[in-house]
Amino acid sequence: MKVIIVGAGWSGIAAAIVAKKVGAEVILLEKTDLTLGLGNVGGIMRNNGRFTASEELIAMGAGELIELTDSISRHKNINFPGHKHAWLYDVNKIEPIIRKYIEDLGIELHITSRVSDVEKEGDKIKGVYLSDGTYIEGDVFIETTGSTGPMGNCLRYGNGCSMCILRCPAFGPRISISARAGVDDLQGEREDDVFGAFSGSCKLSKESLSEEVKEKLNEEGVVILKVPTEDINLDKLKSKVCQQYALKEFAENIILLDTGEAKLMTTYYPLEKLRKIKGLELAKYVDPYAGGKGNSIRYLSVAPRTDDMKVKGIDNLFVGGEKSGLFVGHTEAICTGTLAGYNAVRYALGMPMLILPRSTVIGDIISYANYKLTTKEGRRNRYTFAGAEYFNRMKENNLYTTDLQVIQDRIKKLNLDGIFSYRLVSSDS
Repeated sequence: MKVIIVGAGWSGIAAAIVAKKVGAEVILLEKTDLTLGLGNVGGIMRNNGRFTASEELIAMGAGELIELTDSISRHKNINFPGHKHAWLYDVNKIEPIIRKYIEDLGIELHITSRVSDVEKEGDKIKGVYLSDGTYIEGDVFIETTGSTGPMGNCLRYGNGCSMCILRCPAFGPRISISARAGVDDLQGEREDDVFGAFSGSCKLSKESLSEEVKEKLNEEGVVILKVPTEDINLDKLKSKVCQQYALKEFAENIILLDTGEAKLMTTYYPLEKLRKIKGLELAKYVDPYAGGKGNSIRYLSVAPRTDDMKVKGIDNLFVGGEKSGLFVGHTEAICTGTLAGYNAVRYALGMPMLILPRSTVIGDIISYANYKLTTKEGRRNRYTFAGAEYFNRMKENNLYTTDLQVIQDRIKKLNLDGIFSYRLVSSDS
């Protein structure tokens, strides 16, 4: 069988890995010249409940991406406001490592290959058209295109194109595969009739920081600098996609994390005000380049789905990552992409879909976020293992733990240990 995956961010790559492992032929289409998407500017793993989710993935046989980010983490078990035991991987090293890994698996990767339309027959997608006119047929399709772009959305709901890592002007706009197939997408909100939310962080060149700040960042992984009283803007926290960072500490302080460059934990910050802060007098934005005035706008294209990650109304289309819900983070993208890739193969084989039980954190967030998307209040929230509403739910339901044995026993008791590593398609079929 042939599985076509559109979008090679964390979710698309996770889907590709599991689909290939269980026996499918996998074609991965990416519109830019880089895999990983926002993973090239992110860098935070294992903080708060993401530790539990990461270890669940490993126990279920889908821990490859967790282990690869672990292997190039610059700092382990660091704390910063609202967050404990975070691991920070090097964003400058991760992409070629991941690309080599998926190519070594035999996944067929096509970069600079933007999907522009689909061909349908009844309630099924037959194939996709690339912007150069190429047509690719498949048996089952997975969309992991994210929810940011095209540029007009960042202008309408934000402060214009911020020239971010997604580079819409260079590689073309994001196309919603689900919408092209006739399904109405949903949108996240941040207030009445204001859709989407700003990406939650920026990236500064580490070399543009003072020697003192740079040295502390390299040694400790985190630097906290006071914002001048006249520049504190608590209202800006409302615009953040990352509600787990929408704490007053993130308005009253500049919080920098060492992810190879300096990750600035704010949606945007005027450059002239940033340079008033001691140690940042020469600060320079690396991503987005317009981080002094804005950031990318996300959550403008979410497909309605069931808890097995299948799109409602299209028989052979699955979704993962932000395309599948108001999720925040790499771990969340990997989890949803993994289930989408696995169930895509089960669908093509005529097998029943796997719905992860809500006694797992991964199964619970997939189900909970799906339900909340149907409510107006729920569309104003974001769902992440790392904080805000969902992390509180994890703790209340006794799902959050850093005890590896407890996590492994939980997965084994559910007969899910190693499930994502068992081959479904015989090698001679």
